Amino acid sequence: MKKKSASPAPAVGLVMGSDSDWPLVSKAHETLAELGIPHEVRVMSAHRTPDLAHVYSATAEDRGLKVILAAAGGAAHLAGVLAAGTTLPVIGIPVPGGSLGGLEALLATVQMPSGIPVATVALSSAGPANAAILAAEILALSDPALKERLRARKQKLHDKVVAADAKLQSQL
Repeated sequence: MKKKSASPAPAVGLVMGSDSDWPLVSKAHETLAELGIPHEVRVMSAHRTPDLAHVYSATAEDRGLKVILAAAGGAAHLAGVLAAGTTLPVIGIPVPGGSLGGLEALLATVQMPSGIPVATVALSSAGPANAAILAAEILALSDPALKERLRARKQKLHDKVVAADAKLQSQL
């Protein structure tokens, strides 16, 4: 019987308020995986499982996490609840939907009281990937190899735009 090799401890916690958020939040998971960042994915609610959210954030640093990404829709305060229980950086991902199209999620995520900061990304399909990239940039401050992977990713974005422009120019 082959022994399963141990996975590296997660550096990023990716938390969503509901499993219905997964189709959007999976973009953060995919981006973290592409960048080679070990992470965990959890579902917990600021309102339905506040005790679980408190324990999660209070123990995050001891478990090796360095950054927490928190996605929630509606007027959920998941990112704020998690930020209240830790000194780790928390990046909020407002999830579009609900009766106000996600505006309530954006406001609940971005309007934090003094002393409990939550970085917030766009209320769009780009939000989860950008949250993962922001987490990677934070981690890259002490990880030169990750910094190089981020540089390579940005170079690919640059090259894609240059190629698109060249194609357009050749058609004019």
